[in-house]
Amino acid sequence: MHIPAPEELKARREMLGIRQAELAKRAGISQSMVARIEARSVDPRMSTLVKIVHVLNEAQKPRMTAAQLMHAPVFSVEPGDPIDRAMEIMDEKNISQLPVIHEGVPIGCISEAAIITALEERTAIKGHDIMVNHYLEPGFPTVPPGMDIETVVKVLQNHHAVLVMEEGKVQGVITKHDLISLIINR
Repeated sequence: MHIPAPEELKARREMLGIRQAELAKRAGISQSMVARIEARSVDPRMSTLVKIVHVLNEAQKPRMTAAQLMHAPVFSVEPGDPIDRAMEIMDEKNISQLPVIHEGVPIGCISEAAIITALEERTAIKGHDIMVNHYLEPGFPTVPPGMDIETVVKVLQNHHAVLVMEEGKVQGVITKHDLISLIINR
């Protein structure tokens, strides 16, 4: 096993753009310890070096972003679309929720539960088209394309999907199902 010299550790840390305090926090050691190791004023334990090298190796790994995992186009409906349009898309694409998007901007979503409610009401009010905007539910959270997947996973713990937005427009979507595929393919 190669034991890196203090100069190598410092050079890698600087190349990765990591400050001493950040390296120390991630490695579970003090910032002063990192400074003393880099200044050669202390001979660190092997366990401390292993922690530092682990942090530097992890930081060097390429991070997957939302843009890399998202899929497009995003199937959606407009608020003025009839409920039947939402039902057709959901049936054809085998999905349970759709974002409601107006001029590229998400304004909510519509789910199977909302559609069932709409269908029950339509039987009571015959002859009227029921529009999506009458059954609008809160929308999906949005993330930028460069957001790391670890953060997206945390957001998806409380939501069915996230929309990837750039310059005020929806670019893609990431669902919980996408995460399952990611885990299986690792």
